[in-house]
Amino acid sequence: MNFTRWSARLPGTQRRAAARDDRSPVPAARAEYAQAQAAAALPDGTLPEPPDTAAAPAVPGPALDGLPSREILGRLPAAVALLHGPDHRVAYVNEAYETAFGPRPSGIPAAEALPELAELSVLPLLDQVLRSGTARTVKSRRTAEGGSYTVTCTPVAAWTGTEETEGDDEKNRAESGVLVYAADVTDHAEAAERLRTSERRHRETAVTLQRSLLPQELEQPDDLRIAATYQPGGTDAAVGGDWYDVITLGAGRTALVIGDVMGRGVRAAAVMGQLRTAVRAYARLDLPPHEVIQLLDGLASEIDATQIATCVYAVHDPNEGQLVYASAGHLPMLVRDEDGTVSRAADPTGPPLGTGGWVHTSGTIALPPGSTAVLYTDGLVERRSEDIDEGVASLARALSGAKGSPQVVCDRLIRSLGVTAEHDDDVAVLVVQHPARTGPNAELFHNAALDLLGGIEATPRARSFATGVLTSWRFPAELRDLGVLAASELVANSLQHGTPPMRLGLRRTDRRLIIEVTDGDDHLPRRRQAEPADEAGRGIEIIASIATSWGSRRTPGGGKAVWCEFALPR
Repeated sequence: MNFTRWSARLPGTQRRAAARDDRSPVPAARAEYAQAQAAAALPDGTLPEPPDTAAAPAVPGPALDGLPSREILGRLPAAVALLHGPDHRVAYVNEAYETAFGPRPSGIPAAEALPELAELSVLPLLDQVLRSGTARTVKSRRTAEGGSYTVTCTPVAAWTGTEETEGDDEKNRAESGVLVYAADVTDHAEAAERLRTSERRHRETAVTLQRSLLPQELEQPDDLRIAATYQPGGTDAAVGGDWYDVITLGAGRTALVIGDVMGRGVRAAAVMGQLRTAVRAYARLDLPPHEVIQLLDGLASEIDATQIATCVYAVHDPNEGQLVYASAGHLPMLVRDEDGTVSRAADPTGPPLGTGGWVHTSGTIALPPGSTAVLYTDGLVERRSEDIDEGVASLARALSGAKGSPQVVCDRLIRSLGVTAEHDDDVAVLVVQHPARTGPNAELFHNAALDLLGGIEATPRARSFATGVLTSWRFPAELRDLGVLAASELVANSLQHGTPPMRLGLRRTDRRLIIEVTDGDDHLPRRRQAEPADEAGRGIEIIASIATSWGSRRTPGGGKAVWCEFALPR
């Protein structure tokens, strides 16, 4: 074995002296030579004559090639074992090896004499190294005692004696072997494990925070079937700020929300929680989607000007059969018709939240009975190896063949897009189905409407219309009377404070009765306590007292809608 390359690191050894002159290419060597020349100069500035090397032979220093291999290996701080032969018999172990693992006998196969090599998964490498002549290394393996070692197995030729050759010359006889070099990395391994534990706890905290900020149970509107999935990134990826939500707005309308806060970790999850809470608060105002996004844009800048988020806010009205949405830089919604055709929503109606200085607008996409809409975050479709439009196209192809319940569709899309537990980004998916009802189930859903023409005579006509419709829907007498009273009060209130055109709408689902009156005035009513002497102001108070819930909103074309709901008996 040639140990010359180790000489700079072994104590008590030195490299052979190399002649240096002022032509050395190394600047440091030239400077050192110049200093030595100056120190040796005679008083008159001349240099002394060089010594006669022939008359005074140099005394040789300790040459590394002259040291025995055992002495070199014994000085190494790492554990070293020298094995020879096809059965890897122990030829030598150094003092560091005996200190680490105890004394080991010579001449016995390593499988019997060195059990620690089996614990370190080194024994299978010995045959590979001996056969291929190539070194192999295993990193940071633990022993039963808890120590960690990085072990390198190197092929060597062990010199075992001499043999006779022609001409009476003697030649060293060699036998192949393996040098096992085990470096103790216990401190490094423990430090790495502490770091991994800390990172794991940090990630678990972020995931717990993220999940606690998402809805624990999705609201299920009367006219829609909804499922959602959130999957955090793999262990090597910090949790992000993906979120989704479903908000019932009253009168059968539903808001659907999905968003993504850029960045990772607890900070992104905290910003996401604030935005989700704000969305729910703004949704209660029953504003158009673009106005909700506009308010979120300003709030995102106030929360953290360095955080950028994307979001889609969509509203479904069962009477219109479409989604009215506003998108702040988010990926487009996809809608699958009953025949499998997939439609893609238009480009975002505005930039991401937090950019400011932009007036957002609303768009629409049809959601007829039998169709399925998918809202998602970029983790589902974004891949480093392809353009994101290709990912959206792959999602559209997967959606075109996805059938079944919303949860089944959700799981199929996750699998089709190759999202696994080790995915490198968070994924949020919201699947919304507008079922096509037929047979007995369809009998539970009805609509009826009456245009309110004329003056005060519209009230009795509305009362008579409501009585006939609710009777035909086979409601109990008590619920029918309450519905007629609510319709009468809403119509009277609209006739007194609203402007034409006016319309009375009745809708029943499998869970509730909805009564709604629209008119051309955009002044929203409010509930107030009427004084005994007041002749007006009691209509909304009566509605709030007898109905399960009530509300009002401005309509897109101008004007307002005032509604109330009655829960149906189970």
